[in-house]
Amino acid sequence: MEFRKIFDTIPEQFDKFRPRYSKELFDSLIDFTKIGPGKKVLEIGPGTGQATEPILDTGCDYNAIELGEHLYAKMKEKFGNRPNFHIVNDDFITHDFEGKKFDLIYSAATIQWIPEDIAFSKTYELLAPGGTLAMLLTKSEYKSTNPSLHDDIQKIYDAYFKPETPYQQRGFHYQNATNYGYVDFEERDFYGKREMTADEYVAFSGTHCDHMVIAEPYKTKFFEGLHKAVLAHGNKIIFNDTYVMYLTKKPNKR
Repeated sequence: MEFRKIFDTIPEQFDKFRPRYSKELFDSLIDFTKIGPGKKVLEIGPGTGQATEPILDTGCDYNAIELGEHLYAKMKEKFGNRPNFHIVNDDFITHDFEGKKFDLIYSAATIQWIPEDIAFSKTYELLAPGGTLAMLLTKSEYKSTNPSLHDDIQKIYDAYFKPETPYQQRGFHYQNATNYGYVDFEERDFYGKREMTADEYVAFSGTHCDHMVIAEPYKTKFFEGLHKAVLAHGNKIIFNDTYVMYLTKKPNKR
């Protein structure tokens, strides 16, 4: 199974344990784009809606395209009664948007699954002049909050982290948007904190694509090891999160 489709096998776990983004990030995005009633928005790969509701709440004409059929169903379950909510179950790479134009296109940890040339050239074509492309992601670290726990967890990774398929999606360069006609590229960072128990940390770790494909007997030993490590450190692990938002614009017509 392709990594970009693997999350569709765990819609409930994905919905419960994937990190959300900060209110400050959405406030900044909404202020920057001035979206609201009468504005058309497209979210690429919303998953189960970790970055959907604040945008939907603006009253914009919200549209989404989701590859996974179970994630699509979860989105319909959560937001299908909202009159400004529209979603299709299809692949962004091949989907025909039939000439639609959007004032904002955004993704939350999704666009990196699309080949760069398609990601930037197709979003550029779909944007109205002056429209914005926003790309969100979360960077997390827990070493500074508990170095000894970090060291114990790294030992578990060294011993048992043996995915059957290596994760190779680390080459996406967001700043390359300017090679495809985009202008005014910028990064805005926001900050948050998450605290998890051992059970929650194991469930969250089980939503990482490369963790889901660890082969047995390593998989059981890996997750048991993570659980024991957090339990041994007071049944608590604290993540410092950085919510990264890259913004870039399609130029206005001259």
